[in-house]
Amino acid sequence: MGPEGGGARPDRAAWQRLGTRVVHKNPWFEVRQDAVIRPDGGRDVYAHVVAPGSVTVLAMDESRHVFLTRQWIYTHGSVQWRLPGGGVDPCDPDPLHAAQRELAEETGLHATEWEQLGLIHGADSLSNHTERIFLATGLTMHTPALGQGEADLTVCRRSFAETLELVVSGRMPHAGSAHAVLSMALRETRRGFPFPC
Repeated sequence: MGPEGGGARPDRAAWQRLGTRVVHKNPWFEVRQDAVIRPDGGRDVYAHVVAPGSVTVLAMDESRHVFLTRQWIYTHGSVQWRLPGGGVDPCDPDPLHAAQRELAEETGLHATEWEQLGLIHGADSLSNHTERIFLATGLTMHTPALGQGEADLTVCRRSFAETLELVVSGRMPHAGSAHAVLSMALRETRRGFPFPC
């Protein structure tokens, strides 16, 4: 047991990688098969997806309304509510730049104030993917620049209470979006702001 009672010691890896092989690669991710030694000493093969990070933006105006997107999500076969966001591209110098770019492309919004709200790992056993969550305020509207796969994307403005209800009711299942909204609700509640409002 480690010092927190939670398993392996943090100063050595519980899993050992003996080698890796790329079995599929495309512009968005690659699938690898690693020859490994498990914590119990047995040999195994661990398949996983290596992917660049992504960002999600909670854009909130002065009246505490949130900008949402609604779009067909191919992998889930349904139209979903989400916050603006997307992948960190090779041309982005950092995740903040990606968040600024994605917000502008999808909604036309630019923000003067940015704050990172958190970081999540949405599929630990499958991928190394990391998503960073940002709060954007001081908003001004410009012209969106939707990508080729975003022709069906619509932008909606909802109160924070309505947005929170989408999460609580399960109608906003996207992990980054739900994390952003719940993090903001918790933070504001701790500050004495009455949510939902």
